[in-house]
Amino acid sequence: MARRRKGRPINGVILVDKPTGISSNDTLQKVKRIFFAQKAGHTGALDPLATGMLPLCFGEATKFSQFLLDSDKRYRVVAKLGERTDTSDSDGEVVETRPVNVERDQLEACIDSFRGTTDQIPSMYSALKYQGRKLYEYAREGISIPRESRKITVYSVELLRFDNNEVEMELHVSKGTYIRTIVDDLGEMLGCGAHVTYLRRTGVSNFPYERMVTIEQLQAMLDQAKADEIEPGIVLDALLLPTDTAVQDLPEVNITAEAAVHVLHGNPVSAEVVPAEGTLVRITVGEEAEFIGVGTIDAKGMLAPKRVMANEQQE
Repeated sequence: MARRRKGRPINGVILVDKPTGISSNDTLQKVKRIFFAQKAGHTGALDPLATGMLPLCFGEATKFSQFLLDSDKRYRVVAKLGERTDTSDSDGEVVETRPVNVERDQLEACIDSFRGTTDQIPSMYSALKYQGRKLYEYAREGISIPRESRKITVYSVELLRFDNNEVEMELHVSKGTYIRTIVDDLGEMLGCGAHVTYLRRTGVSNFPYERMVTIEQLQAMLDQAKADEIEPGIVLDALLLPTDTAVQDLPEVNITAEAAVHVLHGNPVSAEVVPAEGTLVRITVGEEAEFIGVGTIDAKGMLAPKRVMANEQQE
């Protein structure tokens, strides 16, 4: 007999304003308990030091969380010049102190050099895995693992403030970009070293900033619902964004209910209007445009399912 899952079978995405000092997984577990959700996952870790937007996926939405990992991000960061740390942020140990002799024009020129597509070598204090273990686990043991550089894109970077050896910037970057590494590289370019003292993620994809909620707000809503003898889900679930929010930027291909049956069983189908071969698309059904999954356009111009909702949702 299959083991019954604990919790409520809810689906959707919530935008949590992660607090500083705890991990993304700790944030996930706290929110999952508040919602009493059966299944949940986060969409890309934030450092314990960092705050800001952390989309959490519940239920069927976890199937599409990868697409949020691949989306652009926006950050606000404060860097302290003159000190380099082993983690490139203020949670680490200072390993080098150097005098700061930096003019604003020099700083702006160095910052400009990060714009565009470049190669970045990830920090050892990252969640990337090597032989099944995260890099930061090796780093804490004093083990350095060779890392390959990878392409990143800095779409924009704006200098907001430069005073008292502090640099405040706003960045819009591609997936996989480590802001700590940018700050460390900037410090080396300036010849004085630098590390992150404040980091806040202000955007993921096109999610609305104003829809973020804190753990404290969620807990207060839960406590109030219990005090008023109201089913907590009635209050909390209203905060959830639709399951297909994670793939809102993909082009839509609409199919008939008859074709949807085949798609939900993993079979390719034809559709009236499809984009070019290889395009990743969001699949909807009928006039109501009900979301059922994502797919790609194959060499024959057919819509091939890639990741679909549970069949029972269509029964």
